[in-house]
Amino acid sequence: MPTVRSPSHSPLVDPFGRAITYLRVSVTDRCDFRCVYCMAEDMTFLPKRDVLSLEELDRLCSAFVDRGVRKLRLTGGEPLVRKNIMTLIANLSRHLGSGALDELTLTTNGSQLARHARELADHGVRRINVSVDTLDADKFRSITRWGELGKVMDGIRAAQAAGLEIKINAVALKGVNEHEFDDLIRWTHGEGMDLTLIETMPLGEIGDDRTDQYLPLSLVRSRLAEHWTLEDIPYKTGGPARYVRVAETGGRLGFITPLTHNFCEGCNRVRVTCTGTLFMCLGQEDAADLRAPLRASEGDELLQAAIEEAIARKPKGHDFVIDRTHRGPAVSRHMSVTGG
Repeated sequence: MPTVRSPSHSPLVDPFGRAITYLRVSVTDRCDFRCVYCMAEDMTFLPKRDVLSLEELDRLCSAFVDRGVRKLRLTGGEPLVRKNIMTLIANLSRHLGSGALDELTLTTNGSQLARHARELADHGVRRINVSVDTLDADKFRSITRWGELGKVMDGIRAAQAAGLEIKINAVALKGVNEHEFDDLIRWTHGEGMDLTLIETMPLGEIGDDRTDQYLPLSLVRSRLAEHWTLEDIPYKTGGPARYVRVAETGGRLGFITPLTHNFCEGCNRVRVTCTGTLFMCLGQEDAADLRAPLRASEGDELLQAAIEEAIARKPKGHDFVIDRTHRGPAVSRHMSVTGG
C-alpha cells in the first residue's frame, strides 16, 4: 500500500473554511451525443488552440494534487472522445501510486467505454459514472439525439467485466422519464450498480424552455416512497448526492438537488474547463484564467498564485432558479463546458 504523501504546498481552503479536496476537469468540450438538457444540436466547439494539451492538463491537475486535492474526476463533453486521453489517465495514475491521490475517476456517456474499460482499470480507475436517462432505446435516441442505448449497454458490461464499480446517473425530465425510475432502480440495483437522480440545471442555451423539463426531486422522492422503503444513510462519494438505501433491493439511490435543496454548505469542489478556466462554483459566472499563468513559465509559481487567488473568491453557494419568470439559463455556459 502506498505511503500517503502530504502536499508540498499548503492545502486550499476557501473563505468559508471549506477545504478544496475534489477537482473536476473537463478534458474536452466535444461530445458524440447532443443531450437535450445539456447542449444545442448545432453546437460550435472550441478551436484546438484554445484547448489545453494533455501535458498542460497533467501539469494543472498535478498542481491541484500538490495543494491537497484527493479526488480527481475527468469529464467533458465526453472525456473518452479526447484523442489519446488514455495517455493523460496513465500519467495521472502516478498520483495514485504515490498516495497523493485517493481516487482518479471519470464521468462518461458510455459510448466509448467498451474499448477503454480494461485500460481504465489497468491505470487505477476503480469507479466511474455513466449517464443513462432511460432504458427505452427510442427515447434514449430522442434524449441524446445521436446516442445508441445498445452501445452504451455494451460499454457498461465491459466496465463490469473489467472490475469497475459503476454508478448510473439519470437526469429527471418531466414528461420524459418520470415514470421510469422504478425500472431504473430495478435494473441498476439488480446489476449491483448505484443510481443517482439529478435535477436539470439551468446552464447554457439549449433551444428549449427548461421549465418544460424541470422535475423537482422532492416530488420524485415522495412518489418513490409510496412503494419503496427509502432509508437515509450517511454514505458519501465526495460529491453532492444525498443517498438512501432502498430496503427492497439493498441498493443505494442518490439525489442531486441543486434547485429544491442546494448542496453548497459542504462544497469541497472546483471545476476546470478544457481551456484552463477555473470555476469556483458551478452556478456562478466568476472564474479565473489558469491557462495564461500555466503557459507563462515552466515553473508553477504563477499557476499556484492564480489558484490561491481564485479559491479566495469561492462563493458560499449558487443561485439556481427554474420557473416561468426565469426561463433563461442561470449562467450562459453549457454543461458540457464544465462537465457538470
